[in-house]
Amino acid sequence: MAEQEIVVIKIGTGVLTKEDGTLDGASLARLVGAVADLPNQTRRYVLVSSGAVGAGTSVLGLSEYPDDLSTRQAAAAVGQTRLMHAYQNLFNSFDKNVAQLLLTADDFSSKERSGRISDTLHRLLAQPGIVPIINENDSVAVEELRVGDNDLLSARVATLIGARLLVLLTSVDGLMPPGGGEIIEDVPDVAAVLDYAKDVKGRFSMGGMRGKLEAVQMAVNAGVETVIANGRHPERLKEIVENGGFATRFRPRE
Repeated sequence: MAEQEIVVIKIGTGVLTKEDGTLDGASLARLVGAVADLPNQTRRYVLVSSGAVGAGTSVLGLSEYPDDLSTRQAAAAVGQTRLMHAYQNLFNSFDKNVAQLLLTADDFSSKERSGRISDTLHRLLAQPGIVPIINENDSVAVEELRVGDNDLLSARVATLIGARLLVLLTSVDGLMPPGGGEIIEDVPDVAAVLDYAKDVKGRFSMGGMRGKLEAVQMAVNAGVETVIANGRHPERLKEIVENGGFATRFRPRE
């Protein structure tokens, strides 16, 4: 078998939840089907999935993303189990299993701890038919332990395990220039487009386009090619991992 290529796919809250914050089962099913259909002869895939807090808000009877820490962590604790249960059931229909890793910034604080994360992920990826799914451990992480958001977490994971490609799936097609228009499909220098970002985010999400570009900059500076694409169109995913597709592609630093 040829050397494995690792692709990290980050799935945003806006892709996984409805307008009221409840889990969008239809969208999740389409995404899982698209990931399961990706070529895996020489590639392995890691998911970084948002959606836990959003999935838990309805259980707690909330109509918007909770502002206070204890409620947010309670929503994450409830929502994470619902989210992983949904992933497991859906991937099972494609004869795949899932593995869960919940991380905080503290897990990247030393070479020893980050090395254990890397070793665990590489061991899981060596086993055919297992899809690792990572999320920030929102149910216990306080400000000093937070990575920031899952865009930054996915960039750190992709860098740590030497991924070839990081795909940030969001609710837009890609990065648009100031004033709107067609998306920019190829960006050789992310620093040149940082001021293009409008920091707009949904009620149930933590990051915005500015945060995504910061994550992109981290990844490309580490040599990881990065793509921002629309997760509501998972049928585009296969072309994206094959270096095509309708999305914004950021070239890595040499």
